[in-house]
Amino acid sequence: MKIKIINPNTTWSMTEKIGDCARRVAAAGTEIVAVSPSMGPASIESHYDEALSVPGILDEIRTGEASSVDAYVIACFGDPGLYAAREAARGPVIGIAEAAMHAASLIGNSFSVVTTLERTCGIAWHLAEMYGMRRFCRKVRACELNVLDLEQPGSDAYRIILAECRQAMQQDKVDSIVLGCAGMTDLCKKIESELGIAVVDGVTAAVKLAESLVQLGLKTGKRRDLAFPLPKPYTGLLEDFSRDRVPAGS
Repeated sequence: MKIKIINPNTTWSMTEKIGDCARRVAAAGTEIVAVSPSMGPASIESHYDEALSVPGILDEIRTGEASSVDAYVIACFGDPGLYAAREAARGPVIGIAEAAMHAASLIGNSFSVVTTLERTCGIAWHLAEMYGMRRFCRKVRACELNVLDLEQPGSDAYRIILAECRQAMQQDKVDSIVLGCAGMTDLCKKIESELGIAVVDGVTAAVKLAESLVQLGLKTGKRRDLAFPLPKPYTGLLEDFSRDRVPAGS
């Protein structure tokens, strides 16, 4: 089984970290391919960044479809381009916010999200509503850290994140904490050990969910709104995304 993890930003150190953490939980025989697109923002911290990351995500889906990828993970907590990616892919495509929130809902009746910047909290709330997770989500908390602070050696990021997780545990009275950034994936078990509460990382949750769907033989439905995009020309910078045929086997 081959799972392609797409970190929608172009910061390769984060992509390597995401890939390493995914491989630690992957089953024997699962190949993890972690990539960053050739185009896009260095970090994703706004609706604008999310929008500009989508062409790169779709380009990675396109190359994955040509190289026998069984499933995909979009490793950004905003789940950018998720439904467009599902249209373009045969196999399952899982967003890490989607995976983390659903996993948290299965191990308790409440969770809080601890994320990076306050300006992204609205995106997390929107996803909780869209995924039917609003009744489980007690609070979305911001650490006021830039995403790239997580990649700086010697930064104070871990202490700040740990403190916010402790606040979530004590004040929100939750059963678990969801980490709201793919760049936090390597901190999950350390925070869990220090605080004594379940901490859910979307990257690893998405990998295990993707493995399960592939093992069950389940693929993205192509009968209705997730059917392959209609063939049509695109122009300008998007010319290479023109579809002149529907993939074989559809």
